[in-house]
Amino acid sequence: MTLVILAAGMGSRFGGLKQIEPVGAEGEFIIDYSVYDAKRAGFDKVVFIIKREFFESFKNTIGARISGIEVDYVFQDMDNLPTKAGKDVVREKPWGTAHALYCCKDAVKENFAVINADDFYGRRSYELMANYLKNIKSGDKKDHYSMVGYMLRNTLTENGHVARGLCVVENSYLKAIDERTKIQRNNGVIQYFEDETGWTNVAEDTVASMNFWGFTPSIFEHIAKGWDSFIKESSANPTKAEYYIPVLVKNLLASDKCDVKVIETPDKWQGVTYASDKHGVVEYIKTLTVNGEYPVGLWS
Repeated sequence: MTLVILAAGMGSRFGGLKQIEPVGAEGEFIIDYSVYDAKRAGFDKVVFIIKREFFESFKNTIGARISGIEVDYVFQDMDNLPTKAGKDVVREKPWGTAHALYCCKDAVKENFAVINADDFYGRRSYELMANYLKNIKSGDKKDHYSMVGYMLRNTLTENGHVARGLCVVENSYLKAIDERTKIQRNNGVIQYFEDETGWTNVAEDTVASMNFWGFTPSIFEHIAKGWDSFIKESSANPTKAEYYIPVLVKNLLASDKCDVKVIETPDKWQGVTYASDKHGVVEYIKTLTVNGEYPVGLWS
């Protein structure tokens, strides 16, 4: 099984390349813990999707010390598009997470999981995902995918708003997902904000997507088939529009081309969305290390 790590983000809110910000006792990054957890859950390959200019930083840090698992690198190239649509658009940022995933189509030939580089998902989440990917049934008329679902209350930061995919789940399967780009706790209540409606309350136990997906290689064909429609729908603002994995999945669900098993996890998310989040992540990992969840020095 392969773990694909989306690491081409620019880290604008954090103020730098947050994917290689140390959080462990011996300088480990969040990515180190992700790969370590995936490896002991049974994943035997990791693919980093990065910007070309980040290659040396990744190779000389993460790539140089990871052991016991195959490592590959893929560049999110803005010229690597499914069709000619969008090739003439001049952009400062890549085309989003679904496009990033498309760029690794030649490096991934088996069932795989996808995660964000700057999110700490927890050991149990990888074990649950690995178990699902090992037992996917094929041959049906629709594709079978999965998503690790977190309780929304376990995914917030005290230092600002976050973006989350809020999910509707029925009988453990995803029925709908809406991306909310501004979610935070106000006066003790979780709310999201939209220009049209203002602040709206959200239940604490709402299932949230943290971009931890399980796919088969069929997803690459779906990304390609949806590309022209995405470009057409983005014509009003082509320099800013992004092709997101949750939106892709939402469209596939609407057209009954797949189902998505929601794997609910007891783990608590940790991440460095803002610079002030780092201290909390460091302390959380320190506690897990003291409790024996991780060794001191992951790769030593």
